[in-house]
Amino acid sequence: MKINWGTAIVLAFIGFIAFILYFVIRVSTDERANHELVTESYYKKELGYQKEIDAQRSVLDNDASLAFTKTEEGLLVAFPDGFKPEDINGTIGLYRPSNRRLDVEIPLQLESAELLIPASKLLEGRWDITIEWAYQGKQFLQKEKLIY
Repeated sequence: MKINWGTAIVLAFIGFIAFILYFVIRVSTDERANHELVTESYYKKELGYQKEIDAQRSVLDNDASLAFTKTEEGLLVAFPDGFKPEDINGTIGLYRPSNRRLDVEIPLQLESAELLIPASKLLEGRWDITIEWAYQGKQFLQKEKLIY
């Protein structure tokens, strides 16, 4: 049986489409590939983005930048001088891009100007840290990317 050009092209297209479909189905059903959204309420969070910009700007305007230091005990977060630690409240969000189950949110309860995040909560790798805090009615927000 002789195959002409038209038949060969059609068979090549069918083979290519079958390969692509196989690849798409395999990738979409593989458990190793996590296809979830980054956050649960992505669109709701996007609406409050201007508040984040204002809070980040207030960190710069008030010279309220936080200092991060890696220690053997964990991550030491130092709040700026001139702020009473007992008047600071807020949260620290530890976001692990590679594994959502490792995400942690810690409420701020300060007794001194420094807060230690224990090493037991920080596995090696990349962390996105978001610290939202308020002092005397002003909102502050600082985001850091850290390789621990």
